[in-house]
Amino acid sequence: DFIRLTFQDLDCVNDEFDKIADKVYKFLSSKQPAQIDIPEVQTLKSNIRSSEAIAAARVVGVPPEKTRFLNLPFYQTGRVTKKPVGEDDIRIILDLLNDIEPEVIFVAGDLSDPHGTHRMCKEAIEAALAKFDKKKPEVWLYRGAWQEWEVDEADVFVPLSYDDLARKIQAIFRHESQKDTAMFPGPYDEREFWERVQDRNITTASRLDKLGFPQYYAMEAFVLKQVGK
Repeated sequence: DFIRLTFQDLDCVNDEFDKIADKVYKFLSSKQPAQIDIPEVQTLKSNIRSSEAIAAARVVGVPPEKTRFLNLPFYQTGRVTKKPVGEDDIRIILDLLNDIEPEVIFVAGDLSDPHGTHRMCKEAIEAALAKFDKKKPEVWLYRGAWQEWEVDEADVFVPLSYDDLARKIQAIFRHESQKDTAMFPGPYDEREFWERVQDRNITTASRLDKLGFPQYYAMEAFVLKQVGK
């Protein structure tokens, strides 16, 4: 409805738009449980998530032109279950590594992700790094909504001020489709993602404080998987 109204106001509606809009409406009104979305609906969902990520990046100071979406083939099933990571996925990541030659990359290390997608992304990145023949970047593993590194596991702790954590939470809020009750929140924790993040970052800082380390409002923990050489 938003897209249709916007296009109407901008006088951009044509027969092709109406045909696609009607197709989407018809599909969604009759969609059955576990039925795979038609390509048009998959595109809409993908664009929603991409625009949310761009908005979140902007909050923390990353301009839209610096964002890239890899659209890895293993993810493009339209189902919760994804395809195995393949050579096409690895090639896309390797091309990006060759283009940017990063010094540090951040990879999701919360392998309790209910979908298993984070684990598969990590697998694809590690496979691409194995083929990357330039200076290897450092790999910093972070954890998100489902897990946190224990203080005796983490290699790096990044201090967060009250304002830093507030900005991080505002970035999380930009992921509108993931707010409130998530579709797959994981077991045993009904809190929203931002609440989990706030609690774990503050708790990590508190634990380090009790061990005699400098006191900070919050801390982000990372594990270094691979040191660049």
